[in-house]
Amino acid sequence: MDIRAILMGLVFALMWSSAFTSARMIVVDAPPLTALALRFLLSGVIGVGLALLLGQSWRLTRPQWRSTIVFGLMQNAAYLGLYFLAMQRIGASVAAIIASTMPLMVALAGWAVYRDRLRPMAVAGLIVGFGGVVLIMGARLQGGVDAVGIALCIIGAMALTIATLSVRGASGAPGNLLMIVGLQMLVGSAATGVFALLFESWEVRWSMRLVLAFLYTTLVPGLLATWVWFALVARIGAVKAATFHFLNPFFGVLIAWVLLGERIGLMDVMGVAIIAAGILAVQLSRQTAAR
Repeated sequence: MDIRAILMGLVFALMWSSAFTSARMIVVDAPPLTALALRFLLSGVIGVGLALLLGQSWRLTRPQWRSTIVFGLMQNAAYLGLYFLAMQRIGASVAAIIASTMPLMVALAGWAVYRDRLRPMAVAGLIVGFGGVVLIMGARLQGGVDAVGIALCIIGAMALTIATLSVRGASGAPGNLLMIVGLQMLVGSAATGVFALLFESWEVRWSMRLVLAFLYTTLVPGLLATWVWFALVARIGAVKAATFHFLNPFFGVLIAWVLLGERIGLMDVMGVAIIAAGILAVQLSRQTAAR
């Protein structure tokens, strides 16, 4: 892994983790599903437009269409929709911690559904990682954090896990990735837009912070982070690229503390370190198995 790949991985983890803080800024002043549908619409239009300018086509293969629809519904609409709803109730740091366990959920579900072999390091990583989650969530629940918000985040992370497993092995065309990403955004916009029209009213407290947070979450975590991720995967492979996920709980909690002033307790610090160690063990085990 060269220096450029390391820098790309660090930048991706930082952008991905920052999405929870910007989302928290949005949902306290705007209806969450409406804001998310608009974010997906803007990201999708920009992504598809740039893809067309680059000569990419929306004539996708059947696996690519399947990936586009599944990820548009499960990752964008279900995962992010539930997280936006949850962050009306809980802080960005809690949401980031739960979301960061997705690699652990994928490894566990892969073993349960596809009978993937788990090496001893991966088993230890799963036990340690989920132990860190229990440590943090136990302390947070005793401190009065909203249980419904936590439940929504867990269900959202499970939706992302299902999406990840359902499209594994699907063939892709690297030169068409921006088009696929843009179409996924449009699928997510359509799905969340329906629920927004049915269940939300247009009540917005306009502020510069809201506008900047919306533009940031649309362009940076929404488009730029996705592009960096695919570029990183193309450079070093998906297994090695996924190792950078162990940084997400650190960055997620740190950014929420710096920008939102969210409290960080001793149990949070210990739990985040334990979760990160578990994720790193699982990902390193996958690298060893791939050799």
